Amino acid sequence: MKRLNKGFMIDTIIVSGGNIQKDFALDFLKNQIRKIDNAIPVLIAADKGVEFFMDTEYAPAIAVGDFDSLSEKGRKYLRAHKETEIISLKPEKDDSDTQSAMNLAIDRRARNILLLGATGTRMDHFMANLGLLSLGKKRGAKVAIVDANNYISLIPSGSVIKKEGQFGKYVSFFPVGGEVEGLTLVGFKYPLSRYHLKPEDSGLTVSNELIGDEAAVFYESGTLMMIMSRD
Repeated sequence: MKRLNKGFMIDTIIVSGGNIQKDFALDFLKNQIRKIDNAIPVLIAADKGVEFFMDTEYAPAIAVGDFDSLSEKGRKYLRAHKETEIISLKPEKDDSDTQSAMNLAIDRRARNILLLGATGTRMDHFMANLGLLSLGKKRGAKVAIVDANNYISLIPSGSVIKKEGQFGKYVSFFPVGGEVEGLTLVGFKYPLSRYHLKPEDSGLTVSNELIGDEAAVFYESGTLMMIMSRD
């Protein structure tokens, strides 16, 4: 079984231009650095994500985007940081800036990627960013989206969730790209046994909770998304 503790060993953090709670993001970043013995993951800014780094102790190793939404202050910040590799994209492109940043990271052997600033009021951008979870899986990388209230990732069958490593109290599951067959939830307040989960009845798997120290998730086929949520 695959154990899910406090996330996975992150080697790359991509900061996008969505809503980002800076205090939370900085604390999360510092915790990740402590986990890996003060080694800093590769930090990548996707377009307006550059502005997250201003007035912090961190600087992006790479900045990717067409930078059409970057403020003049952000542009000055980039110009002042000569150590940051800048990859400028044309505004007319098929990929979002965040997707381009993720593809670049995977091309450079990133395998465990965290996205910050990937949620917000623009639901079209959020849906596009959710698609990056599946893109990462297709390209052999684990990807998670995190904000102050949610931790979103694809979960493999046979995974064990430990209460001590939960991001929040609630755990929800959704099928991605079709149906999930044979879904079994063990150690949850609302267990399931070999359930055929369809997108139209996924309300059944919202706001579940662990009843003990750990719980397990199994399924026979499909792709399953997990969202750990805080109130």
